[in-house]
Amino acid sequence: MGQLTRLFVISRIFFMGFLISGAAIAETSPIELTIEPSTVIEAAADDNVAQAIQATLAPLKTAFPPLLTSPRHRRVDVSRLVMDFYTHRAYRAAWSNDSDVTQLIKSLNDTQFDGLNPADFHIDELVRSQSAMQVTPATPEQRAAFDMATTHTFITALLQLRRGKVDPSRLDIHWNFDPSGVDPRADVNNFFAALDNHDVARAFAQAPPQEAVYVGLRQALAQLRKVRDMGGWPKVAEGHSLKPGMDEPAVAQLRARLAAGGFLDPRITRGTNYDAAVTAAVKKYQTEQYLGADGMAGAATLAALNVSVDARIDQVRVNMERARWLLYKLQGTFVIVDIAGYKVAMYRDGHPIWRSRVQVGKPVRNTPVFQAEISYITFNPTWTVPPTILKQDVLPKVQNDPGYLAANRIRVLDREGNVLDPSTVDWSNPRGLVLRQDAGPDSSLGQVVIRFPNDYAIYLHDTPHRELFAKTVRATSSGCIRVENPLQLVELLFNDPVRWNSEGIQKQLANGKTENIRLPVKVPVLLAYWTVDLGSDGRVAFKPDVYGYDAPVLRALNRPSQMPVLDLHTSAGSAGSAGSVVAAGPSQQ
Repeated sequence: MGQLTRLFVISRIFFMGFLISGAAIAETSPIELTIEPSTVIEAAADDNVAQAIQATLAPLKTAFPPLLTSPRHRRVDVSRLVMDFYTHRAYRAAWSNDSDVTQLIKSLNDTQFDGLNPADFHIDELVRSQSAMQVTPATPEQRAAFDMATTHTFITALLQLRRGKVDPSRLDIHWNFDPSGVDPRADVNNFFAALDNHDVARAFAQAPPQEAVYVGLRQALAQLRKVRDMGGWPKVAEGHSLKPGMDEPAVAQLRARLAAGGFLDPRITRGTNYDAAVTAAVKKYQTEQYLGADGMAGAATLAALNVSVDARIDQVRVNMERARWLLYKLQGTFVIVDIAGYKVAMYRDGHPIWRSRVQVGKPVRNTPVFQAEISYITFNPTWTVPPTILKQDVLPKVQNDPGYLAANRIRVLDREGNVLDPSTVDWSNPRGLVLRQDAGPDSSLGQVVIRFPNDYAIYLHDTPHRELFAKTVRATSSGCIRVENPLQLVELLFNDPVRWNSEGIQKQLANGKTENIRLPVKVPVLLAYWTVDLGSDGRVAFKPDVYGYDAPVLRALNRPSQMPVLDLHTSAGSAGSAGSVVAAGPSQQ
């Protein structure tokens, strides 16, 4: 067997193996190309490349289902898309025009501006293969292998830009964001239409989210990379706090760092005194970075100032990936809880109409990330103590203080709902008991609960612990979301200014009855996790990663994609022989 023949056999085996492996990308629902079945024909007899493509793909049509899906997060099989694409175009080559390949190469390189890794797409191999085939004519089989691998790269990169590289359901068992209302067929058909129109660059320009927040993150990423290329931010000596009125060399470092971040006039960076200008700059920095704005550069502030620019670049990349997962959901009317930002907002027609501070779950009792629908409001709610809180919080208090239950208006019930005398209960080994707190403004749930049925017993509610809203870090609850101004949100959710205005809500509360009132229209609620904010002025604010969710996303984002690797081998001692495009096997995810 000659070397070219041997290399082609290897190429075909590797590429077929890659297709059978079913490399998939996190995506949405099953895709059907819009071309009518009647237009699907065999490869033209006089088109040798099409014949070679058909010969490669024909044995694989029944190798796996049309699409691979998982119960929790639907996944598009890119390899199947490649097969369907060629089937519906009678197996004609898609990359015969060198300018299309050139556009693709540039666009793949440009994915770095969206926080992706161009190395995932094996651009060097693509360039070498294109150059070799321009110098020495390739066989139809080699052309076919190159064409199919290039199409696979094209669609994989676009889907990563459109909906993200990482499958979030693999990182979070609670993930249930259903891409209903988004038709992925339109995306894929637009991608292939752009290719047919020799406008590959347009497909890549339109693939990422177009929302202002994503565009702002993209600009922030570019700016941070400029800072990195210029040497990064100055460091500030840690070890002791810097306070207003101090005069020491470390203050000069602080001035330089604040100026580098745009918080202090760069013309006044040389001084060593901690004056009013430095104090104001520190407060501004602390406010933007979700730190207590006391004007003193304490341990937390100094640690944040000394986070490397590379780490901040990665933080932006992680949140751009989250944006690709979620931004398509932010349409119409919805409520969104920003867990890491300790805030909630309601949007109508895509615009914010209300905002409030919230308290979320402690790191050991974190608030999960998921979506649901707000369906009813509980006025004057009672509170049934959850098992975990009963065991870890309430029971020790009852054991130490027999009067605790009465002081907090908590009743003891058996499984049938009968009220028991607490003095008759063996609190060293209580079983089959339910503890329920009576309704009242000072109860654990306050005056109202905003309900959205879910598997985690999570809801939005009022709280008597209003003093905690003054804290900067508000991861203080047992998982549910405490809202600072819940009655305002209730009024907006009902959206009935006649019956459910502020006066009507107060009247409902005044009757003292525990009642569930259904909303006339269910409202989607999204519990999301973002560790980067974008201000109206385009400035980036970095939030503490209170639950440590960034690191797993970053690891998955940096993990090489599973892609066919093209390599070119030239037959030694055979003048004029074509190179062989070899799919050298997928890199491992």
